[in-house]
Amino acid sequence: MDRIFSLCLSSCYLLFSQPSDAYINDSPNSYEEIYPEIGYKTVEAAASDFERHYHQELKLPLRVPPIRFTHHFGRFSNLVGEMNDFFEVTFINNQLPEHHYKITVRPIQFKLPYKKECIVKTFELKNKTTSTYMEISGFNVLAFEREDWQYMLWIDKRVSNMVTPEILVDIANSIDYTTKEEEYN
Repeated sequence: MDRIFSLCLSSCYLLFSQPSDAYINDSPNSYEEIYPEIGYKTVEAAASDFERHYHQELKLPLRVPPIRFTHHFGRFSNLVGEMNDFFEVTFINNQLPEHHYKITVRPIQFKLPYKKECIVKTFELKNKTTSTYMEISGFNVLAFEREDWQYMLWIDKRVSNMVTPEILVDIANSIDYTTKEEEYN
């Protein structure tokens, strides 16, 4: 009986003390590997693709939410039919999944409609346009139109105590900036 117990104990030790090849090979890939596999690239490259496709300049906010991100990626989704095309920037944190922020931009003629039941409040931006603050599928969203684009700033609801609607408005207002070169022209 002691021999069977000893054999069983040895087998259990081997099973649970050493990682199997399956465990080693199934470990999660890094964001640097995963995101490019699903169409993401640098923000600059994706923005360039988007601008080239629409023959128009895209301005992005200079500010980001005051939370920590470890990665940022861009993607131009050029799907079947232009009404499904959009540009996206995603900011993520590989240690804190709730630190997730994204910007989506699409042409106004293909803008997403707002469901009345999702709308929480409206805000006036510094360029005198109205922005709409909504709650959509685990995100708080500030949507607004500028030039020929519809912008949507998405922040994970789990950080709503740190990223308020007013902070999203400040981020939206940071699009209206001028460079030294523009000031001199």
